[in-house]
Amino acid sequence: MDITRLLVQVVIAIVCAGIANILVPRRIPGGITGLILIGLAGARLGRWTANYLGNQFGFRSEILAWQIQDVEIVPSIIGCAIVLYLVTAFLAWGRYGGRG
Repeated sequence: MDITRLLVQVVIAIVCAGIANILVPRRIPGGITGLILIGLAGARLGRWTANYLGNQFGFRSEILAWQIQDVEIVPSIIGCAIVLYLVTAFLAWGRYGGRG
């Protein structure tokens, strides 16, 4: 992987995480670093889930195939929303209800 492809993937991950933040309105921990990490993790989760659904159940869709520089857009947004929700729920649980 060259540096330009990595930078393009980081920019796409930031955009997808920003859209996920609109869908799941929660404060992203860590600012821009948290946004990048959630974006990259969400893109990976979205790609894995789309491939799993395609391989196991034959679920294919043209919308899921939209991609820029090998980053699928729709699965990345969905994956970012899931990662954002899980991270913020875990942090809130640890802060407020995790201590018995």
